[in-house]
Amino acid sequence: MLGLMQDRPLLVSSLIEYADTVHGDTEVISRCSDGMHRGTWRSTHKRARQLAKALLALGVKPGDRVASLAWNTHRHLELYYAVSGIGAVLHTVNPRLFPEQLTYIINHAEDTLLFYDAAFVPLVDKLKPELPTVKHFVMLADEAVTEKARPTHPYVSSYEALLAAQNDDYSWPDFDENTAAALCYTSGTTGNPKGVLYSHRSTVLHAMASCMKDVLGLSSQECVLLIVPMFHASGWGVPYSAAMAGAKLVLPGASLDGHSVCDLLNSESCTLSLGVPTVWLGLLGHLDKHPESKPKHLKRMLIGGSAAARTLISRLETELSVDVIHLWGMTEMSPVGTTSQRPRHWESMTREQQLDLKVKQGRIMWGVELKIVDDSGRTLPNDGQAFGVVKVRGPWITKRYFRSEGGDILDEGGWFATGDVATIDPFGYMQITDRAKDVIKSGGEWISSIDLENAALVHPAVQEAAVIGVAHPTWQERPLLLVICKPGQSTTRDELLQVLASKVAKWWLPDDILFVSELPHTATGKLNKLKLRELYQHHKLPT
Repeated sequence: MLGLMQDRPLLVSSLIEYADTVHGDTEVISRCSDGMHRGTWRSTHKRARQLAKALLALGVKPGDRVASLAWNTHRHLELYYAVSGIGAVLHTVNPRLFPEQLTYIINHAEDTLLFYDAAFVPLVDKLKPELPTVKHFVMLADEAVTEKARPTHPYVSSYEALLAAQNDDYSWPDFDENTAAALCYTSGTTGNPKGVLYSHRSTVLHAMASCMKDVLGLSSQECVLLIVPMFHASGWGVPYSAAMAGAKLVLPGASLDGHSVCDLLNSESCTLSLGVPTVWLGLLGHLDKHPESKPKHLKRMLIGGSAAARTLISRLETELSVDVIHLWGMTEMSPVGTTSQRPRHWESMTREQQLDLKVKQGRIMWGVELKIVDDSGRTLPNDGQAFGVVKVRGPWITKRYFRSEGGDILDEGGWFATGDVATIDPFGYMQITDRAKDVIKSGGEWISSIDLENAALVHPAVQEAAVIGVAHPTWQERPLLLVICKPGQSTTRDELLQVLASKVAKWWLPDDILFVSELPHTATGKLNKLKLRELYQHHKLPT
């Protein structure tokens, strides 16, 4: 017997409609290259409807992929709703990737339009000849700013001009909630980045669960500063959950230094902010010099992307009088999976016991199933001692990559292996202890050790290369490259860096290069990364 409830599709457009209807006067603030933009959820909805009509006028059809190369601004937020709202797919592109990677993912997605910030004009100029599927280029700026780029970018349209040509007389269509809404490529795997294709249903469910108090705890009482880039796993879903909650949303643009972040926290009376540890280290550095600018309204700081050190959590809580909350997830999980929110027995714990929990990645949110398994796939106990590969499943977790890259990625029970290794304690708190793959996490972004090794092997004097992550006080990890030269040949650190600079993104470059006579191998002939990490765990990087 089936229930007798109405069946309405869960669509992304319902979020912005709700925010307009119930919280229309709540502000949406954006800092752009051309100044501050002060809008509301109502004006965001209005402009998103104008943009929807502009997209249709440009020939965008349901299922078409539309790329954005942009920082966190009101225009990027409008793209989130307009593109998905008409049944097309928003492809948020990470501008920090190397141009060859950007070319690959835009072509792999077969994007038909590319919207980009004015700051990325030189990058787009380099990419354009290699993007045969992109038919329209739109600068996220007004006509005056766009006109300045036209001598070298005669093909570009102005975003504001496109909107001005349309009114907002538009009604969002209904369609199947399993329709694709957004596409985000993850570089957390070896080889080429792989696309994670979110549906409307998965996005709305993730937003709903994220609003719960034990996850992001969003409400209409909050003012949220979203520092996490909107090209990074959909900005942890906040562009959607903030609309669902009716929270005031502050978008910082490209300026994420300590002074700029502190200025927004104070000027907009932000109560909650989300970012990677590097951002908060920058904020503390600014406050060390300017203690009088300490944020006055901030109550909670959510940290994810990479693990936050115990000292960082302690400093933030002590010096800023805030509650620091760890998040963990991944692009394949939409992305939030666990949070280290306060348990009920929190007040009976000592400060050190509280920190013991805060450094962990936390407990699962509703909707996420999580377990750890050994090499044979056997589920391990939640005793805080056993550690194994983390597997997850749920309604907003990917079942396969876009275009089936990588083949079948679920086991027979429908579980997805995250690549992380962790323990889970009796209270359900997970703590990441290692990664099954040797991918380096630096400042919340992934760096592939294999890709760096392959780039180093391009040099004719290099016989073998190995890359491992070494602890760094600011970036959590940075790459260390170990090289064996061919007999009778040699190279230098600077020569190798020059070769690597032509193959990988600048921020991927190793912080140190060591020339060695041998590298340890396993019985099967593979590089023994575990042994290398043991040998060089105390290596002091020059940075």
